[in-house]
Amino acid sequence: MINVFVLQNGRLNQVNIETRNDLENVAPVWVDLTDPNDDERAWVKSIYGVTLPGEDEVKDIEASARYYEAENGDLHLRTDFLLEEDDGPSRVVTVAFILAKNMLFSVHNDDLPVFRLVRMRARSRPGSIADYKDVLLDLYATDAEYSADALEGIYQSLEDVSRSVLQKELTDQDAADALNAIAHEEDLNGRIRRNMMDTRRAVSFLMRGRLLNAEQFEEARQILRDIESLDGHTAFLFDKINFLMDATVGFININQNKIIKIFSVASVAFLPPTLIASIYGMNFDILPELKWSFGYPFSIGLMIVSAVAPLIYFRKRGWLKE
Repeated sequence: MINVFVLQNGRLNQVNIETRNDLENVAPVWVDLTDPNDDERAWVKSIYGVTLPGEDEVKDIEASARYYEAENGDLHLRTDFLLEEDDGPSRVVTVAFILAKNMLFSVHNDDLPVFRLVRMRARSRPGSIADYKDVLLDLYATDAEYSADALEGIYQSLEDVSRSVLQKELTDQDAADALNAIAHEEDLNGRIRRNMMDTRRAVSFLMRGRLLNAEQFEEARQILRDIESLDGHTAFLFDKINFLMDATVGFININQNKIIKIFSVASVAFLPPTLIASIYGMNFDILPELKWSFGYPFSIGLMIVSAVAPLIYFRKRGWLKE
């Protein structure tokens, strides 16, 4: 699918593209391709002289492949964007950017929320975009905001887990649910941190290459400051995640120790009766109680008393309390 945007009074206006002629009759500032087919790739190449990278090229993480200038002067960038899905785990989608002929070309396989936000904001904020580089910087700035919102969601989820772990009796099922939630948030936090690192590298590349004017350069510096603050917040969340993980595992160990304590008390309580039974089970000729008519009930009573006495002692010492 091809989304083409023209710049009118600082606003991005989308132009409906259904045929090659539609694409030839516009002067876009941004051409966004979501999972393009072969025909759409051919249209872009023939009309603008831009060769779009394939899927394998987009996913290449080599530094030399992520940021480079082609022989014809086109600038190529590969940047990761976060994608959260309601029906599955979050993931990172790599987007290929090409800056050529005063236009921005973007290629990706999934429709990203950051791109939708940029399109919506550009329509409602006239004058915010002056050229194709502003579009790219706006995408990076919005990506930082989107990551910040995701971090807030992680913090709220961890607060819910914290209340579950620290403020009530924790069952094994509660502990399993807590560990599952913690693992999910840790994975998302790690993806956000990686995403921000990649955005920082891309913005720094634009700044080092002297590709931005003074106003755009200052905006890029602000993006880097925002990312720096997000790095500190991800580190804080990692510490909170580790604390909750340790606390949950600790409570699981406590529950297991309670079970082990029950078995330990039971084994100790049955040691004296076992000893008595063992004594009367010895095959010696002279055991006075063997021919005593009350020998059997005496031994049974003795075993019961020897089992109950330790339990009474343990209870008085408080060793049977949970």
